[in-house]
Amino acid sequence: MEGIRAVTAVASEPGKVKAFLRLVMIEHSIFALPFAYLSSLAAIQSLDDTVGEHWLDLVLVTIAMVAGRTFAMAANRILDRRIDALNPRTKNRELVTGAVSLRTAWTGALVSLAIMIVAAGLLNPLCLALSPLAVIPLVIYPYAKRFTNFPHYVLALAQAVAPVGAWLAVTGTFSGSWPAWVLGVAVGLWIGGFDIIYACQDVDVDREIGVHSTPARFGVRTALHISTVTHVICFALFVWFGQLAGFTWAWWAGLLVTGAGLVYQHVVVTANDLSKVNRAFFTANGFIAIALFLFALIDLYLV
Repeated sequence: MEGIRAVTAVASEPGKVKAFLRLVMIEHSIFALPFAYLSSLAAIQSLDDTVGEHWLDLVLVTIAMVAGRTFAMAANRILDRRIDALNPRTKNRELVTGAVSLRTAWTGALVSLAIMIVAAGLLNPLCLALSPLAVIPLVIYPYAKRFTNFPHYVLALAQAVAPVGAWLAVTGTFSGSWPAWVLGVAVGLWIGGFDIIYACQDVDVDREIGVHSTPARFGVRTALHISTVTHVICFALFVWFGQLAGFTWAWWAGLLVTGAGLVYQHVVVTANDLSKVNRAFFTANGFIAIALFLFALIDLYLV
């Protein structure tokens, strides 16, 4: 009854809903969704099926993806709230200021988790069985910065789940899923590489309060080099995925655009100037995700 009352209270107050959506940065779902759709569409093509035959799968993939990411972000904010309070960059986050209560955050997280599991169950038995495994890296990530200098790659693992899960959502089997695994690792390294760049903003604070990260351990300049290598590997995996999926010129054109976006991130953010990190995050990452998906869509269905 307490949980039902909490959900009702949140739903009856639009201000709380908006604050919770700000807490989990719901708009950032755009970074992962295109790759889940890309994997789904590639899986549909591998079955020689049509999108119309799998429209419900795509709807459920969307629900599961958004719900899973919402759970992950809410859990992250809950577990990191004391760390966030010590960092000038994050001290105004909703759980720190009280704009969102801890009870509301937990309620939102658990409801999102339940929605994700239900959506997985409606897709197929394999997705339902694997849904608890998908949650594990999402929960481990907030703790990773407490014991490893490479928490960014734990985040990469969490992000890699989406394309693989989307492929399994369509096919219901691991058979023939190798392209999804390659795409999953590519997407994970893309996000992980940028997370290294993003963490460069907090080097001094992280060292002071004992938060682990690649920049805090090795310095900003070295961390940026590690991020560059990560994105080079990511790009190579995008190339490999295109070959495995049998894509043609449209995909390769999209990769050129993607490569330009990755280069842009590393040009505008330097060890001596971190002022454009947010521009690289919001502009370049959103652009890369949408552009690569659109070019792949052209390749899959128009070429």
